[in-house]
Amino acid sequence: MRSVVRLLLLSTVIALVAGCASQQKEEEVLAEQTYYENAREAMNSGNFNEAEQNLDALETYYPFGRYAEQAQLDLIYARYQNMDLEGARAAADRFMRLNPQSEHLDYALYLRGLASYNIDLGLAARYMPIDVAARNPGEQLQAFRDFAQLLERFPDSEYAADARQRMIAVRNRMAGLELRAARYYIKREAYLAANNRARYVVENYPSTPAVEEALIIMTDTYRALDLDEAADDSLATLRKNFPNSNVFADNGNYQSEGLKRQDRSLLNVVTFGLIGGN
Repeated sequence: MRSVVRLLLLSTVIALVAGCASQQKEEEVLAEQTYYENAREAMNSGNFNEAEQNLDALETYYPFGRYAEQAQLDLIYARYQNMDLEGARAAADRFMRLNPQSEHLDYALYLRGLASYNIDLGLAARYMPIDVAARNPGEQLQAFRDFAQLLERFPDSEYAADARQRMIAVRNRMAGLELRAARYYIKREAYLAANNRARYVVENYPSTPAVEEALIIMTDTYRALDLDEAADDSLATLRKNFPNSNVFADNGNYQSEGLKRQDRSLLNVVTFGLIGGN
């Protein structure tokens, strides 16, 4: 019996050694230029998985070679196209750390911003509708910072215009998130909380489309809280900046049903709307 066990163990060791030898043979190191050309060919054909594999190998075996800087830059793009957005950000950080004087720093910053801009979407965004107003505010703010840094350091970059537009989109989304919260509080008749959210939009995102609705919410909630002077101030600001708002009737009177009470059960009220629907 012991002889049989020893024979089996010997066979297993031989198989493992043979497998390792075979794997080493398969992982034969290629020439630096071969890795680079393979990566470029793969990217040109849209095969970013293969491109990333070759670029990773190029960085591993030739970290200071003639293609090192370009390979690091291409790796950011390949990971971004593979929707490995965390990996793209890490590659961008590494590129900027290793190449602080590179003429392509603006491109690395731009790709880093794009990765942050889309990081909460993932592959599902390619096939499913995504409510952009509900996206992760932390990642959106990081994207805003990346694009702001790009504009500050490289105002004449070819990527500056797109970065500027994406910053506007981020601000609009952040304001939209505040309005979503305000509407939620209104539905729960938490008018002070709703007012705070709306006021935050007016004070921090004054150039966004959300300001009109925020002023309406402020006016309605101030009235509900019996703060008539503050309500009049909000209404005056609304009338001055949005004279054609739908809340103004033909005769100019303010007409809003934003706080129209809902017929809610007691259970719905005490559980903040989580149980016992309207």
